[in-house]
Amino acid sequence: MKAGGKHDGGIAFAIVIVLVALNLRAFLTSSSPLLEPIRMATGIGFHAVALLTVLPMFAMGATSLFGAAVGQRIGARGGVALGLVAIAVACASRYVAGGAAALLWSAALAGAGVGLVQALMPGVVKQAYPARIGVMTGLYSAAIMGGGGLGAMASPWVAHALGGDKGPDWHAGLAIWALLATFALLYWLNMRRIESTSAAEAPGLRGLSWLRCFASRRAWLLAACFGLINGGYTSLVAWLPHFYAQQGWTAQQGGSVLALMTAAQVVSALAMPAIARSRGRDLRPWLVLTLAAQLAGFCALTFDAPVPAVAIAVVLGFGLGGAFSLCMVLALDHLSDPAQAGALAGFMQGVGFMIAALAPFVTGWVREQTGGFTLAWAYLAAVVVALLPLMLCFDPRRYAAATAGLFVARGTQAGAPSITALDSAATRKV
Repeated sequence: MKAGGKHDGGIAFAIVIVLVALNLRAFLTSSSPLLEPIRMATGIGFHAVALLTVLPMFAMGATSLFGAAVGQRIGARGGVALGLVAIAVACASRYVAGGAAALLWSAALAGAGVGLVQALMPGVVKQAYPARIGVMTGLYSAAIMGGGGLGAMASPWVAHALGGDKGPDWHAGLAIWALLATFALLYWLNMRRIESTSAAEAPGLRGLSWLRCFASRRAWLLAACFGLINGGYTSLVAWLPHFYAQQGWTAQQGGSVLALMTAAQVVSALAMPAIARSRGRDLRPWLVLTLAAQLAGFCALTFDAPVPAVAIAVVLGFGLGGAFSLCMVLALDHLSDPAQAGALAGFMQGVGFMIAALAPFVTGWVREQTGGFTLAWAYLAAVVVALLPLMLCFDPRRYAAATAGLFVARGTQAGAPSITALDSAATRKV
C-alpha cells in the first residue's frame, strides 16, 4: 500500500498505536495519588512535588522539538522505540529510588521519552490513516488519556496490595509501569510494518525543520492554545487527589476521582474529533464547547458548588479530553503533507508542553501561599476565559494562508518518508 493512499493502516497497527499511547501519561499520574507516602518517606516539599509534573512536561516539550530530527536520522520505528526504552528505564528506576533527586531524575527521563514518541506519532498516524485522521487521532488521544487513568487508579492499588501491613509500597506503585512500557516496546519492534527512508533517501525532508515554526504566528498561536489547555490537565493531575485528601479522602478515593476524570477524557477524546469531522472541517464550535465544559468544572471547584465530585470530574474530563484531541486534529489539518503536518504538530506540542509545565508550579505556589486551592482553581478558570476568543482565529478557510511558506520542500512529496501500514501478518509491500 502506498503511503497517502486511500486505504487505512489496519487493525494491527491501530492496536500497537494504542499500546504505545497508553505509556505516555501513566508515569505522570501515578505519583499524585501516592503523594502523602512519598512525602513522608522522602521529605519532599510542595515545590519539589510540583516538579514531579513540571520536569517531565518541560522534558516532553524540549524533546518534542527535536523528535522530528531524530526520526529523520533513525526512522519512526527507531525513534518511538528509543522513547519507550527511556520510559521503561525511568519507571524501573523508581523501584530503587531513595529520595527526591532520584524521583525527579526519573520524571525528567520519562518525560524525554514521551516527548520523542509524541513528536513522531502524529505524523505516523496521519500517513497510516489518511482517510480517517479524525477517528484515529481521537483513538490515539484517548489512549493517552486512558493511560493516565490507569496510572491514577492502578498505582495506589498496587502500592497497597504489595505494601501489606507496612503501608503502601509506593516504589512498586510507581515502578509497575516499566512492565507496560516494555510490553509496548516489544510489540512495536515486532511489527514489520513501519519503514521510513533515511534522510539521504528523502531529499524532500532536508528543508523540513521545526525551526521554521519559530517565525510563524500560526505555529505560536497553536502552541499557546495547546499549552494553556494542557495546563489545566497538568494542574489537576498534580493537585486534584491532594485537594480531596485535604477533605479527608483516602489516596485510593482521590485516585479514583482522577481516574474517573480520565475516563471522561477518553470518551471525549474518541468522540469529539469524529463528531466534529462529521459536521465539516470547522473545529471552532467544538473547541468552544470543550472549553465551556472546563470553565464550568473549574468554577464549581472555585466556588465550592454543591455538586458531587463525580460530576465535576466528568465535566472537566469531557472538556480536557475533547480539547486535547481537537487540538491535535487542528494542527494536522493545517497542512496536507504528513511530514510537514507532523513537524507543525511537534512544534505545537514542544512549546505547548513547556507552557503547560508552568501551571502546576503556579497553582502549587498559590496553594502554599493561601493554604487552599480556591485561587488556584480561579486562575485556571480565568485562563479558559482568555482562551475562548482565540478559538475564533482557526477558520479552516484560512489554514493555507496562515501556513503559507512555512515549509519549503526541496523535493517532491513522493520523496517523503513512507510509513507502510500493513497487518502484522503481511510481509510484503502492496
